[in-house]
Amino acid sequence: MLPDHQFLRIPGPSPIPPSVQRAMNQPMIGHRDQETKHLLHSIQPALKPIFGTKQNVLIMSGSGTASLESAVVNAVHPGDKVLVIVTGAFGDRFVQICAEYQIAINRHDVEWGEAVEPGAIKDYLKNHPGIKAVFATFCETSTGVLNPIQELGQIIRQHSDALFIVDGVSCVGGVEVKMDAWAIDILISGSQKALMLPPGLTFAAVSERAWKVIEKNDRPSFYLDLTKYRDQLENDTTPFTPAVSLLFGLKQMLELIEQEGLEEAFARHRQMMNMTRSAFRSLGIPLLTSDKAASPTTTAIRPDDFDPDILRNVLKKEFNLTVAGGQKHLKSKIFRIGHMGYCSPADILQTISIIEVALRKIGKQVELGSGTRAAQEILLSGGS
Repeated sequence: MLPDHQFLRIPGPSPIPPSVQRAMNQPMIGHRDQETKHLLHSIQPALKPIFGTKQNVLIMSGSGTASLESAVVNAVHPGDKVLVIVTGAFGDRFVQICAEYQIAINRHDVEWGEAVEPGAIKDYLKNHPGIKAVFATFCETSTGVLNPIQELGQIIRQHSDALFIVDGVSCVGGVEVKMDAWAIDILISGSQKALMLPPGLTFAAVSERAWKVIEKNDRPSFYLDLTKYRDQLENDTTPFTPAVSLLFGLKQMLELIEQEGLEEAFARHRQMMNMTRSAFRSLGIPLLTSDKAASPTTTAIRPDDFDPDILRNVLKKEFNLTVAGGQKHLKSKIFRIGHMGYCSPADILQTISIIEVALRKIGKQVELGSGTRAAQEILLSGGS
C-alpha cells in the first residue's frame, strides 16, 4: 500500500477533482475587490440549473448543518407548528435544530431504510391543520434513501399553506431537482458531497413565497439572516467574509458540470448506483434499501453474516479504501459506499474488486470477480 494512495468512498466529503484543487490554489484576492464581485456574478447562472430554480442561490461559509439551521431560524417562529419527516439521522437533525429554537415539533418517523410515503403526509396534513413548515431530507445518507420530494411538494402545496423546506446536502448536483416546479420553498445544500468541493460552503435557494414569510420574521438573527445574503448578492457580494478559495473551486466545479452536461451527470450517478447494487446482489450480501427508495449518491449494505466494521478496518488498513459505517442504531450493522461527485464507473469497479478481496480476507466466502462482473455488465449495458 502506498501511503499517499487513498480511496475515499464515503457519503462525503467526496474526492476533489485535480482542476478544482488547482483552482483553489490561486493567489488570494480581496474579498471586497472587483475580482470577487466578478467571481460571484459569474457563478450564479451556472448554479441555478443545478438547483432547478430561477431564484438566486445564496452562498454562505459554513457546514451543511449551518444551512439546515438557517432554514429553521429564518422560516419559522418559536411556537410555530412544523412537521419534520424523519427517515434517518439527518431528518432527526432537523428535529434537534427545531427543538433548540422552541419550535412546536410534529414528528413523522419512517423506518430507517425506507422512503416516506407521500400519502401518509397527505393524511397527516389533513388531520393537523396549522402546520407552518414541512421539513424533509432529499437524500438520507445515513440509510442511502432518496425521498420522493416531487410528490411531497405537490401534496404539501395542495393540502396546506406550509412552506416546504428540503435538505439537499447529499444529492444536489447528483440527482435531478426542480425546485420551482416541485413547489420547494427552501432548498439547501453543501459543498462537500456531489458538488465536488471541500467542506466549507453552504447554499440556500429561497422561493418568493418563502421570502414573504422570512421578511415578516422578527426573530433576531445575525450571521444566518438570509435576507442579508439576498440583499448583498444583488451587489455581487456577501454580508460577511466569503471563503474565497472555495469560490475559486466552485467556479471550476461548475465548469466541469457544464462540460459533462447536467443530465449526463445525473445518468452517471444512477449508473454507479446500479453497478454497486448489482455487485452486492451478486455477492449475496443484502442491501438496506429497496430499488425504489435507493439513492444515486449513497448505497447502504446490511450484511447478515459478518461484522461490517471488521470489513471496514481491513479495507482501510490494507488498501487505504475508506467506506462509511452506520449511524445511531445502525452502527456496526451496515456499511455505506458513497458514489457521488468526482466518482466514475471505473472507480466503482475498483472499489467492488477491492471489497471482494477484503471479504475473503475476513472469511466471507465469495466468488472473486462475481460482484465486479455484475457491475461490469451494468456498465456495458449502459444501465442508468
